[in-house]
Amino acid sequence: MKPNSLAVFNSNDVYPIGADSTIPFQQDRNLYYLSGVDQEESILVLFPDAVKPEHREILFLRETNEHIAVWEGEKLTKEKAFEVSGVKTVYWLDDFQKIFYELMAQAEMVYVNTNEHYRANVETETREARFNKWLKESYPAHAVAKSNPILQRLRSVKDSLEIETIQQACAITEKGFKRVLGFVKPGVWEFEIEAEFMHEFLRNRSRGFAYTPIVASGQNANVLHYIENKAQCKEGELILLDIGAEYANYASDMSRTIPVSGRFTKRQKEVYNKILSIKDEATKMLVPGTLWAEYHKEVGKLATAAFLDLGLLDKADVQNENPDWPAYKKYFMHGTSHHMGLDTHDYGLLHEPMQANMVFTVEPGVYIPEEGFGIRLEDDVVVQEKGEPFNLMRNIPILADEIEDLMNA
Repeated sequence: MKPNSLAVFNSNDVYPIGADSTIPFQQDRNLYYLSGVDQEESILVLFPDAVKPEHREILFLRETNEHIAVWEGEKLTKEKAFEVSGVKTVYWLDDFQKIFYELMAQAEMVYVNTNEHYRANVETETREARFNKWLKESYPAHAVAKSNPILQRLRSVKDSLEIETIQQACAITEKGFKRVLGFVKPGVWEFEIEAEFMHEFLRNRSRGFAYTPIVASGQNANVLHYIENKAQCKEGELILLDIGAEYANYASDMSRTIPVSGRFTKRQKEVYNKILSIKDEATKMLVPGTLWAEYHKEVGKLATAAFLDLGLLDKADVQNENPDWPAYKKYFMHGTSHHMGLDTHDYGLLHEPMQANMVFTVEPGVYIPEEGFGIRLEDDVVVQEKGEPFNLMRNIPILADEIEDLMNA
């Protein structure tokens, strides 16, 4: 932050559905990252150059009382908020405007919290957006800056405790997957498989899925964001699973492809092993200094060679390809890796080189409608200072033979 500036972070809204129903609360990731506070109607103010030392970090919380405790559950007291966050100065929300006015008289610049993730598509006016509008109207003489670039850099490099938490999320996902391997057989429904995962996640202290789960059998796997999960799984089909457990607000993100009948056909296994080979080779490239865009070009070369071997492409397809949309994209049209952490598609500036302790997915795939199946394999890995990345999903079965053995045990 520049000298004599402060930064403000607001909780997310509790979003209404209709009548008195609401969507379960999810905290603003930046506020949670900076404070550990997982409660609605909270504000964090950071002001390193505040005149009063106690005003360099401030939490504003909704005042709790016995009535709220009975109807909604226990909320943070000032003492408990300090235990959770390490922030010593805690005021009730009713005092915000008075205290903030005092702080703004000392500050020259305000950092506002905005969502600038490359995949963000926000149509709803958020609590933060309403606050930022009020701020600019109430304090028009102050300079305004974005905290987002700072947060993107901070959040993309994980602390050891964050890596442990993501590892726990991956371990819960592993339990769900192994449960499903013993459950799947011809005739089961996609939603039954989803339910098996959910059962295992909840009983292991996850709140559930880190993102909307994909259970895509047969041709459904060729729809990249298939989330209906409503078809019956038939003998001879493959099921593409893209599922991850949440744990303590951190995500995991796994893709596996399994045979409904417990055995891959010769062709299915041939294609499967090619995708696994691409994943293994792509993983080795996730090292400090790698540029995300260049990495994807190299993975494209791996995919091109694999698809030539599989007979999906011929030399003429490659020779005549459009450089902006290479031939392999006909069968593998999405990216191979994204940052992961508090969000499944986490913060990280993709134009900057990779650093140690960043967490990425590795998820090559192939989608072949004419053959009736799609395959995607995905692990979550930590970039290391030296050597190959550390695979947080190393214990989740991925070899075709191992999956067959477990499904037929």
